[in-house]
Formats: sequence, C-alpha cells, structure tokens
Amino acid sequence: MAIDYATLNLLRQNHPAWRLLCSDHAPLVASFLERIFVTPNRRAIDAADLTEALEDELYGLRRQLGPEAFPRAAHDYLDDWASADKGWLRKFYAAESDEAQYDLTPGAEKAIAWLATLATRSFVGTESRLLTLFTLLRQMSEGSETDPAVRLAELHRRRDEIDAEMARIAQGCVPLLEDSALKDRFQQFVQLSRELLSDFRQVEYNFRQLDRRVRERIALWEGSKGALLEEILGERDLITDSDEGRSFRAFFDFLMSSAREEELTQLLEHILALPVIRDMAPDPRTRRIHYDWLAAGEHTQRTVAQLSSQLRRFLDDRAWLENRRIMDLLREIESLALDLRETPPGGAMMRLYETGAAVDLPLERRLYNPPLRLAITDQAIDAGQADMDDSALYAQIVIDRAELARHVRQALQNRSQITLREVCELHPLRHGLAELVAYLDLAAMDAKSCIDEDVTDTVIWRSVHTDGQERQRQAHIPRVIFVR
Repeated sequence: MAIDYATLNLLRQNHPAWRLLCSDHAPLVASFLERIFVTPNRRAIDAADLTEALEDELYGLRRQLGPEAFPRAAHDYLDDWASADKGWLRKFYAAESDEAQYDLTPGAEKAIAWLATLATRSFVGTESRLLTLFTLLRQMSEGSETDPAVRLAELHRRRDEIDAEMARIAQGCVPLLEDSALKDRFQQFVQLSRELLSDFRQVEYNFRQLDRRVRERIALWEGSKGALLEEILGERDLITDSDEGRSFRAFFDFLMSSAREEELTQLLEHILALPVIRDMAPDPRTRRIHYDWLAAGEHTQRTVAQLSSQLRRFLDDRAWLENRRIMDLLREIESLALDLRETPPGGAMMRLYETGAAVDLPLERRLYNPPLRLAITDQAIDAGQADMDDSALYAQIVIDRAELARHVRQALQNRSQITLREVCELHPLRHGLAELVAYLDLAAMDAKSCIDEDVTDTVIWRSVHTDGQERQRQAHIPRVIFVR
C-alpha cells in the first residue's frame, strides 16, 4: 500500500481502526473489547451477556470518574459501536435464534493490537527475528531450486552438520541457548500466536464480504442463469484457490493432525517449565494457544459452510419461484387456448382492463366513526345449565398431511410414478372429500407432480351417512401423477 496523502486521508475517513483511535471513548472501547473478545478468544457473544458486562464496566468507571461520565445506557453504546459509522462490532442473528449477537470486527482488532505495541517492553530481542528471516529465505531458495544436484548437495551439507552435532553431543558437549535467546524466541512466539488469531477473524470477514457481493449480484442479475452460476462459482473457486485460501487450508490441515497437536502440547509443556520462562510470568493461556487456533479455525470453517448453505438455499428459492411462475403462465395460456379452440374470437384478440385512472376524491372518504365503548359491569356471573347437543365438538375431522405424504412415498418405492386414483385404491379414503382435497393440495405443493387436465380419473370411496347407512361416493378429478 502506498503511504501518500490521498491513501491515508481515505483510511482516516473510512477505516474502523483509525476511527477507533480518533474516538473520544477510545480507552473505554479498546479496553472493554480487548477484555471481552481478544483475551478469551471469543467469537460471538449474546447481546444480553455483552450488555450486562458493559453495564458493570460503566458502573465501575462512574464510581471512579463521577456519575456524569458515560451517561448513556450500555445497549445504546453497543448499538453505536455496531453502526455503519463506527464498525467496531458486528451485530447479527445466528441461525434458528431470535436473540442478537455481537462479534469483533477485524478493524477494531487491528487497532487494539497496535495499541498493545505502544507499551514499553522490558526486553527487546532481535536475534530470533534475524534467524527467522534466514530460515524463510533458505526455505524459499530450496523450494524454488529445480536442479536435483544442487538440492542433493544442500541435503548432504545439512546431513554432515547434523552428524557433526550428534558427535559433539555424544562426547558430552551439549550446546544450550542463553537466557536472553530463550526470552527473545518466546516473545516472538507469543506475538506471532496472537497475530494468528487475528488472521482468522480477517479470513472470516473476507468470506462474508464475498457472500454479500454474490447476493447483491444475484438480486440485480438480468442475464441468463447459466452465466450467473458460472461467474459466482468461478469467483468462489478463485477465493478458495487463492494464496490466502490455500494457506488457510494448509495451516488447518497441519493443525488437525493428531501427531502435530500432541507435539505442540509437549513442546509447550517443556518450554513453559523452563526457569527463565517461568520468571517472565507468561500468560496462562499460552499453554493452550494451539487449542485457541483450532477453535478459531473451526469457527471460520463453520462460517464458510453456513454461508455456502445459505447461498445454495437462496439460489434454490429463486429458481423455484421462477419455475413456479413460468408453469402458472403456461397453464393459464393452455386454459385460454382450450376455451378459444372451438369458438375463436372474430374481433380483438386481447382485452385490456382498467385502462382509465381511478379517481378517489378526498371528500368521498368516510368520516371517522368512533368505536363503541364497552360498559363492563361488576355483576357476578351465575353458573347455568345448557341443554344442547355437544356431540359435534367431538366429531371433528383432522387430516394428517404427513400420513398422506407417507402413503405417496411408500407407493413410489417400487415404481417411478403413480396416479392419485391408484394411491386411493391402495389406501382407501377414510375421511372422504376432505382427504381427497388434501391429496390435491400435496400435489399442488410438490414441484415434481403434474396434473393432466385432458384426462379425467374417478375416485370412489364409501362413507357413512347421518342415518347410519354406508353409501358409495365418487368424484371426477383431472389426472394427478406423483413422480419419484
């Protein structure tokens, strides 16, 4: 990025991290968000829990600074921090939940991380950074070398160095790192491990931005559906196969190895048990930092899977609505064509309705009629006796749509399609016409079912009349075909 006036001015106006540093409440915002989100590595917090935590924070500050400090309520501050003008929190609703949740944005986390670097460190080491630079250069040089002879020579040289070191150790000469070198490397490990957690939130944010752009493109797309899918899938593959996507997959696969996890645990236990490291009083969370990496990586993976699932449902719903509308138009055209088959129109072929504008004058509106006020008396209600037949209350008919759908699925297990008449023959109607209408409703809601208006089927069932006699009923319906 170019560090020029135009770029910095644009960042000052739009970047959430810069806005946080310029805010009058920056000490409150940074300290509270760091304690709630960054330190415990939390990714999402319910609105009620976060509001309660902020209320406690504000109560303590008001006791120190006076009751006039931070006069607004906690939920007002949270809504302000999550607004588009600030962008320090992301407010969202999780799947199958009606309670709002909050998550820290990458911009706010960058500002908090930069503020942490302003503190004076008692020990600043540079040796480990230089060794890391040499190691990275050596790995790039070896990984890009195409000459087998050169690579074999390098491997032989490293083998000779290892053999020489093994011989020195066998003779009792065991080289050890000095305390300053151990401190230097441990500080670099802690810094890189915390930065890695921030990278996961940035990766998740990038995938959310991609999902938002794809949804906007679907909503405004006017071309063919095939071109839309090709562009969307191409962009998602581009993100997945990008340098960032491949690096994230490689890291997650490396960390998911049980052998690597056990090795990391043993190494951390050994390093934290060293006296010089114990004297530094490291953060207790460093002992399980690799589990924090796993939790953050799994949360990012779940977010990507959830976004993909939501995008697929979004495309399916849009395609279903378009196909449903097309089928309705085709059926309307077919019915009109059948009506005009015998008697074609001689004059105009189309009739336009409501070609004139409807005029609604203000004085033609009805006047306001105040509602009647009910007078409630305090008269006691006496229990009465009702002489009536209540058998109708217990003779209600309930149609189990799930059972009817199960009948259709069972009938389609041994065949590819079946008509509604055949289903009624396999499972006779028990509730008469109401059950038949329920079958028709199932066929109308199923996109795979079809209705042939040219063929008529007769459905027969037996019902008990009010006089107690059993009679045969029949209904003539268009042929309904259920398809597996």
